[in-house]
Amino acid sequence: MLRSFFIALSTNRTLRSFSERSSVGRAMSSRFVAGMQVEEALDVAAKLNKEGIAVSLDSLGESVSTREEAEHSASIYYDLLEAIETRKLNANVSLKLTQMGMDFDPALAEEITAGIVARAAMAQSFVRIDMEGSGLTDATLSMTQRLFLRFPGRVGTVLQAYLFRTESDAEKLIAEGIRIRLCKGAYKEPPEIAFPAKADVDANYVKLMKRLVTSRVFCGIATHDEAIVDQLREFVVANGVPKSAFEFQMLYGIRRDLQRKLVKEGYGVRVYVPFGTEWFPYFMRRLAERPANVLFLAKNFFKS
Repeated sequence: MLRSFFIALSTNRTLRSFSERSSVGRAMSSRFVAGMQVEEALDVAAKLNKEGIAVSLDSLGESVSTREEAEHSASIYYDLLEAIETRKLNANVSLKLTQMGMDFDPALAEEITAGIVARAAMAQSFVRIDMEGSGLTDATLSMTQRLFLRFPGRVGTVLQAYLFRTESDAEKLIAEGIRIRLCKGAYKEPPEIAFPAKADVDANYVKLMKRLVTSRVFCGIATHDEAIVDQLREFVVANGVPKSAFEFQMLYGIRRDLQRKLVKEGYGVRVYVPFGTEWFPYFMRRLAERPANVLFLAKNFFKS
């Protein structure tokens, strides 16, 4: 119930407009959003790097409606890639295709995204094409595959464990050597295409996770669920899987204690660092994913 409520709020344009312009809204979002500007996100990335944590920088925004907006979104990513190179950060970037014009001109989105991947390739960096709602799954995977042929090793994507199709999609990407970030899924999908029960999503996640870490294609295991983390830790020891075969991936502001614990144990950890003024949909999806986040905000909002 609570999950559906926050997912519904994430698409409310009136509430989004008010919240993104409100000082109260920005203060609440700061737990999960690393500032409004590029420099703020870069400073956060540098601090995380000092703790031995890698970073993926994510300029928030989705569903642009004009070429000018798409090109502006892309310009931020060029700035990020240049700064990563200049500051020698252990970081890469993550983007959404709807930021690049996918909703109104798929050819434009591919042209813009290809330019960003080409820039990343010049810097020996990497671009993660994020996954959005199921209506874009085929298009996202197809574009990732085309760009990977042009820029091998410099682009990957995300698969969502709550979709029935994900096991098949994973096998196809593994066969092509494309890096996968595995997450549970943060959008509301119908029961015809997605597991409705959390227990089933978790079970599928664990199954896919074990397949990915033994695939010989480097992967990202994106979870804050300590029970699942422990299952993977036990699995890799029991099966002789090297820690270099994968990395744990988590979100900025969530389970920082677990991030540091895993680093101390010698695991690779990457934190997704989102930033920007268009933070509302992302923030609502974080509340939907983990109700404990709501309680955390309620307890800490008025503390100095």
